[in-house]
Amino acid sequence: MTTSKTIGQASSALPLAEPERLVIASRESRLALWQANHIRDALLALYPQCRVEILGMITRGDQILDRTLSKVGGKGLFVKELETALADGRADLAVNSLKDVPMGMPEGFVLTAIGEREDPRDALVCPGFDGLAALPGGSVVGTSSLRREAMLRTRFPSLQVKPLRGNLDTRLAKLDRGEYTGIVLAAAGLKRLGLGERIRSLIEPEDSLPAPGQGALGIEIAAGRPGLAAWLAPLHHLPTALAVEAERGLARALGGSCQIPLAAYADWITPASGVSAQLRLRAAVGFPDGRRRLDAQGAAELPLDAASASAARALGERLGADLLGRGAAEIVAQLS
Repeated sequence: MTTSKTIGQASSALPLAEPERLVIASRESRLALWQANHIRDALLALYPQCRVEILGMITRGDQILDRTLSKVGGKGLFVKELETALADGRADLAVNSLKDVPMGMPEGFVLTAIGEREDPRDALVCPGFDGLAALPGGSVVGTSSLRREAMLRTRFPSLQVKPLRGNLDTRLAKLDRGEYTGIVLAAAGLKRLGLGERIRSLIEPEDSLPAPGQGALGIEIAAGRPGLAAWLAPLHHLPTALAVEAERGLARALGGSCQIPLAAYADWITPASGVSAQLRLRAAVGFPDGRRRLDAQGAAELPLDAASASAARALGERLGADLLGRGAAEIVAQLS
């Protein structure tokens, strides 16, 4: 059974005693371990006397590399083993790229903190060419994402789009061996690993809307641990959390499946400081072959407090309903 839960419901009041030991569950890819160490360093800065350890794990999503995620069970394959470690007490928290966290949280787990977002854009890694428009017809471009595939086929129909699985280093190695002319990846992962120089061009949201949660880190814990949630509360970045609440609200309205090429990106079009600000949400859904695409956009003025999570989610649900009413229901039905 799955249920949606508001992101970042942790109390801001710290428990009287600081934690003595915290264990972070993480996938063992280099990027995942960077993310886990990033949270570890933040926790040590808050609680210098705490022992913070990382439990590295290999998930099914890491093991199945010969098929696309949409055909083998979706993004949940990257988090199931981590959630098992949370449930049986081997770990206290799990750190994931939020775009890899399923839209429906399993019963007994909660996203308790969202880290400040890195660059949410897609990036082209492509030696010798300055951008997608510069690629010759017939060039092979790799991506693991149906969303990116739909974007490429819609905007650049002369390119060959082929699946690309594996962790970040594996994907770059396939490019370097000449299996692809270029590959499209999340800019955030490249920048976090110090590989920003490999980015040939950044793809603006106007040309390739990001996935829901792209660039943000989600911290998941077992439900019913208020003390742990309070310890993690200082890591919660409210502007990012409200933005991704809107994105994930829209994704849930459309079924939240990785079988659907779905983009949703919320940004603050007035500064996210002071009493309130305007949150803009843009979304798109279509077929992977690019033959049809629907777009939607909306905005809401939100007070900058945790209580605004429901209003941010409602913005996403409203745009999701608009897309469903204009034909997205047919797209979702055919792809699901």
